[in-house]
Amino acid sequence: MNAQKKERIAAYKERKVVGGVYAIKNTLSGRRMIEATTDIRGSKNRFDFAQKNNLCVNKKIEVEWKRWGAGSFVFEVIEELEKESAQTLEKFQADVAALKELWLEKLSGEDVSR
Repeated sequence: MNAQKKERIAAYKERKVVGGVYAIKNTLSGRRMIEATTDIRGSKNRFDFAQKNNLCVNKKIEVEWKRWGAGSFVFEVIEELEKESAQTLEKFQADVAALKELWLEKLSGEDVSR
């Protein structure tokens, strides 16, 4: 294995893992779909790709996506959570899921889908 490849592998292993809670919001109706992820950047990238290619990102919003178009939706980060170095993936997933439940409680009076 060459040195450059080893450096890239080491950088990947040392990167910050950031998850959290995000919303995909319909800017016309105001409805938001709240989701949680262990990779907020990856979720944003998937949303951007789907929006550019007019591919719906989630079955929960497919009807509105087809009705109003991809341009009617935005990706909003609600809260980020950084994985601690000693934290297991399972524990991190549980923490992100708990954070989502907290936000669903906070937003319970609003037009939110799970």
